Amino acid sequence: MRIGSVVAAVVAIALVAGVLRLTGLAVRPTPQERDQALPGDSLVSKAAGTVMHAITIDVPPSCVWPWLAQMGSGRAGWYSYDWVDNDSHPSATEIVPSLQHVAPGDVFPSLPGVKTSFIVGAVEPGRDLILTVPAVGGGLMVSWEFFLEPLGQHQTRLLVRGRIRAGWPGGGTGKPTAVHRPIEGVYDVLARTPRWLMEPAAEFGHGVMQARQLQQIKRRAEGTSCDGSRSFKRANDP
Repeated sequence: MRIGSVVAAVVAIALVAGVLRLTGLAVRPTPQERDQALPGDSLVSKAAGTVMHAITIDVPPSCVWPWLAQMGSGRAGWYSYDWVDNDSHPSATEIVPSLQHVAPGDVFPSLPGVKTSFIVGAVEPGRDLILTVPAVGGGLMVSWEFFLEPLGQHQTRLLVRGRIRAGWPGGGTGKPTAVHRPIEGVYDVLARTPRWLMEPAAEFGHGVMQARQLQQIKRRAEGTSCDGSRSFKRANDP
């Protein structure tokens, strides 16, 4: 690789990191939260990478949980950029009663039609949801945990931590979908990219999607009564 190309890559990474820093300010965990042990940490015990985000939501955990329980492409969506992960179908703006029962082994599809990720690895209704990606040969390649921490009686701190095993983004049991989507192409490129460049690029992309998701979960939970009787209004979207 030419020196000029290396310099350009380093500059691009610096710019990406700067943008991620700005977009992630509203969902940044505290140092104490970063150090906090969560139940899902043991599922990928020797993580090659960890990323964490958090947001304060002005309703109790019982009002946030229904939005987590129904996540998944082809379900209620991921509340992020639907054109990326939900074939442009809008994420739900109301609580869906038929999607509220969650059990280990359930599938929260990462993309429409996917059956191997994300798999519910563990669940404590109203408190903790851990989504996973199985690894080829056994064990887990990814854990993605949504942990609800009460703040007094009327607030929640939603902590989200992702952990990956060495070998990601390859090494999972997932197979290509019938419809090859741009995001799958991105993962294919990342799998062939040198790790020093892949890691900040992947962190940036994940950070943008995660920030959007948390902000939209917050907006929905705060804009809807806990029983779902008053729907969040999409017109409030930026």
